[in-house]
Amino acid sequence: MSIQQKNELSLGADYEQVAAKFRPIFARIAAGTLEREKQRILPREQILWLKEAGFGALRVPKNFGGEGFSQKQLFQLLIELAKADSNIVQALRGHFAFVEDRLTAHKTQDQSQWFARFVQGDLVGNAWTEIGKVEIGDVITRITQSSNGQLIVNGQKFYSTGTIFADWIDLFAYDETTEQHVIAAVSTHVKGIDIQDDWNGFGQKTTGSGTLTLKNVEVIEEHITPFDQRFKYQTAFYQVVHLATLAGIAASAVEAFIQEVQERTRIFSHGNAALVRQDPQILQVIGKASSQAYASESITLRAAEALDAAYQSHFQNDSIIDQDTNDRAELESSQAQVVIAELVLALTTELFNTLGASASTTEKQLDRFWRNARVVSSHNPLIYKQKVIGDWEVNQSPLPYVWQIGNSPVAKQQEIAA
Repeated sequence: MSIQQKNELSLGADYEQVAAKFRPIFARIAAGTLEREKQRILPREQILWLKEAGFGALRVPKNFGGEGFSQKQLFQLLIELAKADSNIVQALRGHFAFVEDRLTAHKTQDQSQWFARFVQGDLVGNAWTEIGKVEIGDVITRITQSSNGQLIVNGQKFYSTGTIFADWIDLFAYDETTEQHVIAAVSTHVKGIDIQDDWNGFGQKTTGSGTLTLKNVEVIEEHITPFDQRFKYQTAFYQVVHLATLAGIAASAVEAFIQEVQERTRIFSHGNAALVRQDPQILQVIGKASSQAYASESITLRAAEALDAAYQSHFQNDSIIDQDTNDRAELESSQAQVVIAELVLALTTELFNTLGASASTTEKQLDRFWRNARVVSSHNPLIYKQKVIGDWEVNQSPLPYVWQIGNSPVAKQQEIAA
């Protein structure tokens, strides 16, 4: 790898120096999180603060005006942001994945135009999943050619996380003109786009994960990429964003319950101390939760190191090393998910043992930690992750780098038969 190549990679920066720019913004974000949670107010203003401060360019190489963060540093800062508001990290998940894809694409195609967009503040939302009776392996969103020769896209997506805040859409579609699955970068500022805030999950309520409808939306050919050219470690990357979100939720939950314990004056007659904060059993609960939060962050950052190795191997022109590092990233992100999800779901439940029934009041919203963690942990079923890890360990079966969800063909056959 030449010196010029190294200068165009994102291998790390001074973490504390960069983080110091964003921590005051994180504090402002945290100050309003509880109210946004209670009222289900989208964090439009808060994401604008981050956008204007250049948060979306953390991974852009320094030579192109970004911070040049490594992935480990990115996820460390995302954990800090998730502690302030976990919804915002999930809303930005698609953006950082798209940035990562452009970073790897830069090996063979100049991406300076995209880097400049990220530096100026452009954000990217996610729109891959379709709901309803879309058969698994199929995609209804289609790119076609209009009568005047313009490429256009039509379709509808759900779970379009972050798109409502974004300038661009990372859109999964089928291109009928080339007969292949593709990713299209579509501007949100063109005609024919409708974004609804209709996500109704019981957790992660303000991530902007609603319905996106596209009607005859123009697409630029240069903004279309065959899906099989996406960066290899994308599934692992998406998963580690969830892990950073969970680690932030864990840290925030521990902090919130510590404050409740410190301020609590009511005690139980069969407790162990004159004040709750002196009760050894209460301290035991806090101590365990603190340890679980620490482990969650540590494991997340270890998985992020595997992503950094996969990123760097992409530029080394050694297919064996590249395959090995990508396998490692996929495996470690899966192993981390299995452990972290269980740790965070456990601690956000068990912390309620430190308080009384008053902890359940909607005014405090202490249940938000479990609700948010439960929703984040539901995106990729733990049982299937455990299975593929075991299959890899016992049978050396390949890890599923890409997987899909959709309606079962058997269900369709049964419907026809009925």
